[in-house]
Amino acid sequence: MQGNRGPRPEQQNHGPPRQQPNIQQEKQRNPQGNDSNGQHAEAGEQSSPNDAFTIDLQDFKKPGEKTYTQRSRLFVGNLPTGTSEADVEKLFSKYGKASEIFINKERGFGFIRLETKTLADIAKAELDDTIFLGRQIRVRFATHGAALMIKNLPQYVSNELLEEAFSMFGPIERAIVIVNDRGWPTGKGIVEFANKPSARKALDRCGDGAFLLTAFPRPITVEPMEQLDEDEGLPERLINKNPLYHKEREQPPRFAQPGSFEYEYAMRWKALMEMEKQQYEQVDRNIKEAKEKLETELEAARHEHQVMLMRQDLLRRQEELRRMEEAHSQEVQKRKQMELRQEEERRRREEDLRAHSEELMRRQQGQGGNFTEKGLGMNRNMNTGMSGNPTTPVSTSMTSSEGTGNNPGGLPLPFPRPAPNDFGAKRRRF
Repeated sequence: MQGNRGPRPEQQNHGPPRQQPNIQQEKQRNPQGNDSNGQHAEAGEQSSPNDAFTIDLQDFKKPGEKTYTQRSRLFVGNLPTGTSEADVEKLFSKYGKASEIFINKERGFGFIRLETKTLADIAKAELDDTIFLGRQIRVRFATHGAALMIKNLPQYVSNELLEEAFSMFGPIERAIVIVNDRGWPTGKGIVEFANKPSARKALDRCGDGAFLLTAFPRPITVEPMEQLDEDEGLPERLINKNPLYHKEREQPPRFAQPGSFEYEYAMRWKALMEMEKQQYEQVDRNIKEAKEKLETELEAARHEHQVMLMRQDLLRRQEELRRMEEAHSQEVQKRKQMELRQEEERRRREEDLRAHSEELMRRQQGQGGNFTEKGLGMNRNMNTGMSGNPTTPVSTSMTSSEGTGNNPGGLPLPFPRPAPNDFGAKRRRF
């Protein structure tokens, strides 16, 4: 029956089907004639770890992910003496192009920075504890010297707001708000700068001042981040095998027997640790109560502060209104004074015009008298010429006829001629 048949050879592995290697790519990757397992046909030569398989670098790059950051920087230890940067670059060539390679040939260690954190994880997993030029190398993540731990974060601070707040100190590679397993913020965060001067500037500025991220006036706390390796830990092969190590490892893990020397001091240690725990809990409770009290006082102080601000704003507006009223009254007074000056100027002009017109009238009257005297003189001369003798009196009939008519010169007499006797008297006098 078909149900009793065994699985096919190619189906015995429950994993995904293996992809058949490309012959052309295999030839290009192994120009010296290595077989499919990365081993050379000639004996005595070791295969390179880069010849095992290749990876597509685009598959390990997230959209918008920053490249060549401090998180993708690896520490390479226990390097053989005389190892060059070209050798290390060739060792990591399968994981993309490196942007930073530093080798200390005397002490046998170096640093290399790959493109992404994912590629660095793969390189660390594949190359750690491998043989390189006859020595077993160590590959670990390098310490991030520009990372800061942020504490006392408000509840409504996100990754984007944290990065925006600390970008004023310098370029940032990563800003993360730490949350618990339910996704609730823990009040802590991590900010990783691109260089150490920016991190030092942020640490100094936040230590000297009070840096607020939201409307709640509680400043955050900035501390240098403690670098911990929670992935690999401390394997047995890395412990220093000194005499104290052998002394401590004489006995295996066990429970202390009641009534023994170990049990008595173990219980005393437990009591001390319990007291430490209670002290920490009491300190936490005291701090929590102090925070709640401070928040209550803060709300009351904020209300009083708002009332004070409103009062100050009201006083300021009253002062502005008083100034506006004073300015208005001054403007009204200026207008009244201007109107009075204009009225006075108008009166003065009228008086000047009246005086000027009177002066013109007086001048006209004075010119009229002079013209009359001149006319009389001309009449006298004409009368003298007509009589032929200056001493001969003029007849009355002639005088009367000349008084009623025009004078011989054709000029009208503005005033009546004087009486003959008077005229004669004046003529005799002259």
